[in-house]
Formats: sequence, C-alpha cells, structure tokens
Amino acid sequence: MPASASPFTLTPTRRFVLDGPGGEVFRSKPLADVTVMQSIAFDSANQRLFTGQLRAGSPSTSGDLTLTQLTLAGDVVGHMYLSGFGHAVSIGAETVGRTTYLWTETDVDTVNARGRQIARFRWQDGATLTKDSPGLRSWKPVADGAVFTPSVDQQHGRIGIRHTLTDGFHINVYSLAAARAGDFSRVLASFKQPAMTAGIDFQGWALYGSYVYLWEGEAYAGTPDPAVATSRLWTYDITKGEVVESVKIVDGADLVYREAEGVGVYVDRLGCPQLCFGFASGVTGDRRANLFYRSRLV
Repeated sequence: MPASASPFTLTPTRRFVLDGPGGEVFRSKPLADVTVMQSIAFDSANQRLFTGQLRAGSPSTSGDLTLTQLTLAGDVVGHMYLSGFGHAVSIGAETVGRTTYLWTETDVDTVNARGRQIARFRWQDGATLTKDSPGLRSWKPVADGAVFTPSVDQQHGRIGIRHTLTDGFHINVYSLAAARAGDFSRVLASFKQPAMTAGIDFQGWALYGSYVYLWEGEAYAGTPDPAVATSRLWTYDITKGEVVESVKIVDGADLVYREAEGVGVYVDRLGCPQLCFGFASGVTGDRRANLFYRSRLV
C-alpha cells in the first residue's frame, strides 16, 4: 500500500538502483569512540565524512553522542562530543564554503533517548556542546511531532525532517535555505513513512532528489549467512507516494558482527552521486565502521 503523501510535489529526479553495481568504500575502520556507528553524513565539496555514535561510558538514555570526522578513506581526523542530544539515527552535513555545519537531533527525551528538536551548529574539532551552547540553533519544526532526525540534500537545496505523530513516523521536506533561517512554514512535501519489515530495526534514512532511501537490519553476533541477512534498503518515490524498490543487501557478508548502520549520499567532484550505506563490525569495546555504495542511476 502506498504511504499517504501531501499534494505538494517535487520535481522528479533520477534514483539509485539498489539492485545494481556498487562497491566498497572502506572496511574495519575505527572511529573516535568504540561504540557502534549509528549514522553518516557527507560534506562532499570539502571531501569530509562525519559519523554519529553513542558516547562510550554514558548511560543509554543520556543522549550523549560522539561525532567523528573522517577522510573519504576512513581515517579519523577529528571529533566532537554532544551532551544530551539523542541517538543519532540520522545526521546531516551542510557545506558553507570551507566550513561544515552539522544538523542533528537535540534536547533528548530521557524516556526514549531521542531528540525533541533539531539543531544546526558549526563543526568544531574537540568541542563539547550542549543544547544551550553559543552558536547552536535549535527548532521544533512540527509542533506536535517528536523523535526528530534530519537528512540534508545539499545538491538539491533541501532538508528532510523525520518525526513521529500519533500514527507513526512521517517525513517533511523543506528548503534548506529556509530551514537554516529557522523558517519551517512551507512544506515542500510531506508523507507517512511506508511500512517496512516487521520486527527489523530501522537503521537510517537519506533524502536525495525526489526520493528517500530507508535502511534496516539486525545485528549478527558472528558472520551472517547472506541467505538470512536482514539488511535491506528501500526506495520511496515522494512524487508517486510509493515504494519503488526494496532489496536485501548482502555486501560485507563476511563481516564478523554485522549491523546495518547509517546511510547517506556522497557527490564526487564530477557531480556523480553515490548512495553509501554502512555496517558496524568488530567486538564490544572495539566496534569498527564499514562503508559500501551503489552508483547506478535511472
């Protein structure tokens, strides 16, 4: 069944073929913290990759996060700490010249460890931020919404905000320029997230053009059997209001502890995009990040 959509429409764009060619970006890379990678975001113009994860040693409901900046080869070059923000299921990166601004959830609800607002702030290597830090701006884009996470589509000048209402998860799309100014009055598109696989953990989402890519999967303690892998990518066509592709992902099938975590779009210097999706691997106390991609468009 197609998910409901608003009458607003976006100009149709090409989409990634999930069951198509791709490859490996990197594997078994340590992050600035030892916990599982939760999310990824690219500042493509400046060749930067950012990840979000829970901060080691903090209570699970605290909303304390560690952000890592990496090279595109997966080498750590910096980190930040966010105190009382959320779970980092999805983060966004916005390019402003040579500076990167990050979008995250913030104002953690300690009942569910998820953010009650979204925030925008400048990347500052080594800094620790709270929701009240100078230079950080936060908003509640949907008055009756909760569990907010952002996804930035810099190439098309938009930002998506995923949130809950009384009937489940919804996604709104806004102008990135308007959102940056704190104006969420004009919704470019709005829809209820489509039903995915029952009982499988949701692991991230990304807005790109007129599509949203949804990521799910459960962790395996050892090397999973590709035949029973639960990692799956979904493509939702915003203009049609329906899922147009759903594919089991078996990349990295030899990873020991394999958990789908994080999805985002990188655009290379020639303007060619890649849909990148991650897996956590490794052992407790030494989790590693792994990144794969799809690049064919139709």
